[in-house]
Order: sequence, then structure tokens, then C-alpha cells
Amino acid sequence: MAAKTLNINGKQVSADEGATILEAAIEAGIKIPTLCHLDGVYDAGACRLCLVEVTGVNKLLSACTTRIAEGMEVHTDTEQLRKYRRMTLELLFAERNHTCSACVSNGHCELQALAWQNGMDHVRYDYCFPRWSVDASHPRYGLDHNRCILCTRCVRVCWHIEGAGTKNVAGRGAKSFIIDDLAQPWGDSETCTSCGKCVIACPTGALFTRGSTVAEMERDPSKLAFIVNARERKQWVV
Repeated sequence: MAAKTLNINGKQVSADEGATILEAAIEAGIKIPTLCHLDGVYDAGACRLCLVEVTGVNKLLSACTTRIAEGMEVHTDTEQLRKYRRMTLELLFAERNHTCSACVSNGHCELQALAWQNGMDHVRYDYCFPRWSVDASHPRYGLDHNRCILCTRCVRVCWHIEGAGTKNVAGRGAKSFIIDDLAQPWGDSETCTSCGKCVIACPTGALFTRGSTVAEMERDPSKLAFIVNARERKQWVV
């Protein structure tokens, strides 16, 4: 596959043709914040935290879904981008009920970590305080809609790594939420294999192992990428 050369933050970078800006940046050691990206599954551009500026383009582009082009000039850390990223993080916190001090993922949460890294010490918007439920019907796992950021990582993992197709998104806008099968309790699902991949994929405390208490949920999403790579290389074929 042919290589393309582009400029990211003043640094010359080469990447395979067809790669995204995010993939090229990661390969070059340039960090771009994101919550919905997950190695092993396709990108959806859901969180909008990876927005970048491209010279000659009059709008911000999501790095995870924009393909590179020869000679492209990309900026990933400008004052405008920092402003938008902080605003996005604040809106995520305000939209649902993120109470870090009582969360199973406290200290191991990607949303919490990005808020700290971007200097978000308060939220300037009114909190919505929606009334979302907790689905604890599954014998092993639970889903707390209050902490869901609708990154759809669990949905993509369920469909494209496990192949069960249990999880999906229902509703529109701020009223969107994760469902199992035809919006039935997770424990009643006939398609769920109880593999736990969706729990591993979750960046917050929305999906958790039952019995976990505050700060106990640690995850290793690299396991999912390992499974995908092993399948593609046919390492498990007897």
C-alpha cells in the first residue's frame, strides 16, 4: 500500500494510504484526545473530542474518521480546539449524572482522566439531572445509564468482535440510550453471550461487573485489539 506524507503540528509524518489522521498521529507518537475510539473496531466519530484543524478546510474535522491526504497540514492542539474540547467535556458531565466519588470506575475512568488533563475543574452549564435507571438484571454485569456517554464502544464491540448484536442505541439526542435486543432487560436477552467484552470496552462506569464497589473497575481494552489481530492473522485456526 502506498504511503502518504502529511504535516501534523509542524512534524512530517508518513502513514499508509487510507489511514485516518488519528491513526497517523498515534503512529507518530502524537496524542489526540478521544473517548469513542477503540482499537479493534471501526470508528464512529461519536464523542467529537478528536476534532482537528486542517489548513484550507473551513470546519473542524474528526481525526478518527478523516482519511489522510498527501501534503495535508493538520493542527491538533490550538486554542480553539482546547476551547471546544473543554466545552464538550463539560456538556458530557452536565448531560447525565456523573458522581465520581461514588463511581465504580473512579480513578480508572477515561472521561474523568480527560477532564483532569484538560483543566476542567468545574462545569459552566446547568446540570440536566435526568432520571436514568440502572439495569442489574444480568447475573454478572450491570448497566448504569446515568454514567453512559453514548460513545457506542459497547455496541461496536458486541456487533463486530463478539458478533452477538445484542446492544444498540435507541432514542434521539439527549434521550438516546443503550438497549439490549428489543429494549428488554439485559438479563432477559436471548442473544447476549455474557462474554463481558462490552464491559471491557466501556470508558466510564456505565458498564460494570456486579459486586464492584467504588474505584474497583479496572479495564484493559487492549485485550479486544489482541482478539481482532489474532483473528485477522488466523493465529487460532487449527
